[in-house]
Amino acid sequence: MNILILNGSPRKRGNTDLLLEKIEEGVHRAGQRAEHVNLAHLSIHPCTGCGHCETEGVCIFKDDMTLLYQKIEAANRIVIGSPIYFYGVTAQTKAFIDRCQALWCRKYLLGEIKPERDYRRGYMVSVAATDGGKIFDGARLTVRYAFDAMEFTYSGELLAQGVDVKGAVAERTEIMEKAVQMGLEIGRKA
Repeated sequence: MNILILNGSPRKRGNTDLLLEKIEEGVHRAGQRAEHVNLAHLSIHPCTGCGHCETEGVCIFKDDMTLLYQKIEAANRIVIGSPIYFYGVTAQTKAFIDRCQALWCRKYLLGEIKPERDYRRGYMVSVAATDGGKIFDGARLTVRYAFDAMEFTYSGELLAQGVDVKGAVAERTEIMEKAVQMGLEIGRKA
């Protein structure tokens, strides 16, 4: 199984990073391997809405997203992790998602839907400082539609509220254990 973990947090050793590490630990316990990619370390040009992908199915920009398209195609499972910034995903995560427009165009405009892709599952991990009841709604919608464009089924989420200080999630043992369990579930659904 090919499992791709995408970390959209720009903060090294931050709360999102720590949760994704625990998910990866669970994946390993399930006997699988995962590739952990930090989106903040990549050069991903923002989508300019030029329309090239609408007719050609590929983006005009040749940057680190080019390699991510290949990783998405090869993956069976994807985990997208992002802290919440103003009720949405981080800029790094959003740039990645916006560049999935090329995949959306292939699927919906160019009809390149691949058969038997229902085994591909996507998961969201997110951390928010506040306890607002709708704090994850914007990010959840964004990630759901991104998974649809990538031809993945939104299959689960791990959300942690009230976590602000860097590394504070490590003190929330129930959330850390849920992350390990999510990794086990992801790894076992081979």
